[in-house]
Amino acid sequence: MAKILIIRLTSLGDVIFTLPLVNTLAEGNEVSYLVAEKGLGIVKNNPSIKNVHFAPLKEWRKNPFSIKRYIEFFKLIREIRKEKYDIALDCQQMYKSLWLFLLSGAKRRITFSDAREGSIIGGNEFIKPKAKFRDNNYHIVERNLDFARHLNIQPKEIKFTLPPSTNEVVEKVNLLTSTLYDVRKTVIISPATTWKNKYWSSDNWAKVVKAINQTCNIVFTGMKEDKYYIDEILSKTQERIDCLNLVGRTNFEELKELFTRADIVISPDSGSSNLAWACSKPAVITVFTCTPAKRFGPYGDNDKYFAIQGNLSCEPCFKKKCRMKVDNCACTNFPEADEIIKIVKKLLN
Repeated sequence: MAKILIIRLTSLGDVIFTLPLVNTLAEGNEVSYLVAEKGLGIVKNNPSIKNVHFAPLKEWRKNPFSIKRYIEFFKLIREIRKEKYDIALDCQQMYKSLWLFLLSGAKRRITFSDAREGSIIGGNEFIKPKAKFRDNNYHIVERNLDFARHLNIQPKEIKFTLPPSTNEVVEKVNLLTSTLYDVRKTVIISPATTWKNKYWSSDNWAKVVKAINQTCNIVFTGMKEDKYYIDEILSKTQERIDCLNLVGRTNFEELKELFTRADIVISPDSGSSNLAWACSKPAVITVFTCTPAKRFGPYGDNDKYFAIQGNLSCEPCFKKKCRMKVDNCACTNFPEADEIIKIVKKLLN
């Protein structure tokens, strides 16, 4: 049995994409994890993970060159080295993971030969990639699983484990969802994300909501600052929508529990989409605009998981800011709403 440390500091979705690797390696090995703030809820108390080492990157960035930050950094290094890991895997492959990876004390520090931003310096063992790092047709989960294949461990399935919900979380979600109809299927819509040009147009969302109104439980989720967007969507339906609006009313743990009770989750490429996929219970429809569906979409069951993208010549650009001088962010209008409505109605039947 080997002691293996997986390093993936950010973000929520990217940490989720490492879980199949975690579960593949956990069969016969002891797997631990080094993570920052956004992914902590995914790995803390996860039954497949032995130890969790926490790097508070958000705090460190506030005053990165202070004596306090150096003390905290080397305290974390001592904590990691104390475990005497046999293998460290750098799933981040960026400068932010370099020094933690290099100083981990692991005998074998494995990364890809095309690791970015100088992070390759931290490794002493290298994997030749099957595809370029930005190959839009090679799913990031498969790239992560190439670490296992390099260790002569063949993945058997795409398997997720998540921390169990506490009684308090279950009771809170019971209360939040008490008004839903038991006889109806539940569709959760999480339309917002951090990149503005990942947003699907509010007109399209409104068409979807109108098409399924009164036929299922419609639940909106999101952060408090997303309220304006949900209001915009609902205003464009031009009719009364029977829905449960939970925007700003759930934390991460409660959202996870909520997704385990849903039949369908619809979202742009976002942490919500990734989390819903990891929950394994709901069907997931992810709408892609500027990012590649074949690289980041949910997959594994073509009757349950859908990664839908338009067919514009500029897609996927993988840019936070649109560079088109004409039809700025045209990709946010596609795919057309009817394509998503057709999938939803099929799943509801």
